[in-house]
Amino acid sequence: MAITAAASRLGTSAFSDAAKVELRPYATKEDIENVIRAVYRQVLGNDYLMASERLISAESLLKDGNLTVKEFVRAVAKSELYKTKFFYNNFQTRLIELNYKHLLGRAPYDESEVAYHLDLYQNKGYDAEIDSYIDSLEYQSNFGDNIVPYYCGFAYQAGQRTVGFTRLFRLYRGYANSDRSQVEGNISHLARELAQNSASSIVKPSGSDESWSYYRASGDVPPRNCLGGSYGESGRVYRLEVAGIRQPGYPGVRRSSTAFLVPYENLSNKMQQILKAGGKIVSVTPA
Repeated sequence: MAITAAASRLGTSAFSDAAKVELRPYATKEDIENVIRAVYRQVLGNDYLMASERLISAESLLKDGNLTVKEFVRAVAKSELYKTKFFYNNFQTRLIELNYKHLLGRAPYDESEVAYHLDLYQNKGYDAEIDSYIDSLEYQSNFGDNIVPYYCGFAYQAGQRTVGFTRLFRLYRGYANSDRSQVEGNISHLARELAQNSASSIVKPSGSDESWSYYRASGDVPPRNCLGGSYGESGRVYRLEVAGIRQPGYPGVRRSSTAFLVPYENLSNKMQQILKAGGKIVSVTPA
């Protein structure tokens, strides 16, 4: 069932209008390749996959009928590839958000779900954390053994909480977006809403129409006046919000968000400086 007649404006029609990807008996070679691509896209959060990174052994077992889609999903989620993309460089709460998104197709409903998985990881380790999603009744009910996980949170279903729909938009930022390229970076995207037990506001994903929409990298970062209070000859000042810029003196550390106040005359130079430092300019607005 489609979430809304306006699904295209929310950027979800690519999922609400698409059929489930399932590995059926007597599948052709092309069918199996489509399943493999769909699993990589879903479980790896649409991140770029090089040919050398593919799980050739697991793919062969799937093609030979010795592995179900469910077990192939498990293999990808437990792989060094998945850990490199989402485990080693992310906060634990961010990893849990992504596990819910990638493996169950929804966002966490409340803080108790995150707390449960934090405790599980601390006591039983990474593999047990992954198994808890794939071996759950929810996974089996929605996907079974041979359906590729998809974003259930965008469709009405039994047991679905309304707050899950709004929170999924914090994790899903467009069909062409990757989970490693979002403005909010590798910090938890839902921590504040979960702690306050409040629903997330819906900001339409980038690319859902001709505009470009985003969640701020941080809602409480004061701007830094990087030019000593000078407002330039024109008197026009702009606020630049930047994500992922390196702090001077700490080459291995990136701030999740930084804001600068820049006179119009220096705007171009400052933007070039930010890009050279590896930052992403996410908004330019009059101050």
